[in-house]
Amino acid sequence: MELSWNGLLKQHPPPVIEFWGTLLIQLVFFWLPSLFYLALDHVVPNLSQRHKLQPRTKQPTPAELKDCLKVVFRNQLFSALIHISLLSLGGLADGKPTYRFDASLPPLDQVILDAFACVFLREVLFYYAHRILHLPSVYPKIHKVHHRFTAPVALAAQYAHPIEHFFANSLPVSIPPMILHCHVVSFWVFLAVELLETTTAHSGYDFLSGIAKMHDEHHEKFLIKFGTIGLLDWIHGTDGRARQEKVA
Repeated sequence: MELSWNGLLKQHPPPVIEFWGTLLIQLVFFWLPSLFYLALDHVVPNLSQRHKLQPRTKQPTPAELKDCLKVVFRNQLFSALIHISLLSLGGLADGKPTYRFDASLPPLDQVILDAFACVFLREVLFYYAHRILHLPSVYPKIHKVHHRFTAPVALAAQYAHPIEHFFANSLPVSIPPMILHCHVVSFWVFLAVELLETTTAHSGYDFLSGIAKMHDEHHEKFLIKFGTIGLLDWIHGTDGRARQEKVA
């Protein structure tokens, strides 16, 4: 594998590898899981209904899914253009690559350590960005777009206003590996994990120990469960415990 990696480095400059590698990760770990979850309704309808978190009456209509597809395409195109622009500007300024492109691939333990550190940093960035999006002065103009789906589907993970997509979806994933100066392969592994997590969290199914249940509750109740791993929700009391205690 290292020979193939070295061959790739000899044939293409780091910005080209970074752009196309990142695009491939998006294709494999966002689009394929999204389409898989959407297909369950048609391929195995009985299994799908048994594992749906919310009733059929709340599920998005075909027209809403079509609109979702258009918005997600727009957001990904927007992200790709920004990515190309930043890589081009870096090249013109003779800047160093955003991530490391060492000739040797990082060992597995380093990749795992990098991924865990990035997940933690991403949680911090995303949680506070998400809280800002719920401010009364911001929510109606920007974040309300994403909350159109009270019963979300995997594709809706990137259904958002362009400003939200940039500041709450893209930056919290891009910044942690930059801060840690990770190898680009570590970045790709982290990106793949995050894309699988967000598509599953928005899938509306109770698979994988109910990952989607927490985010479904956020879409349903709005003011709880802003994070992804639950740590900052626990620290700030936004994990729903206060509401449960009040009801009890």
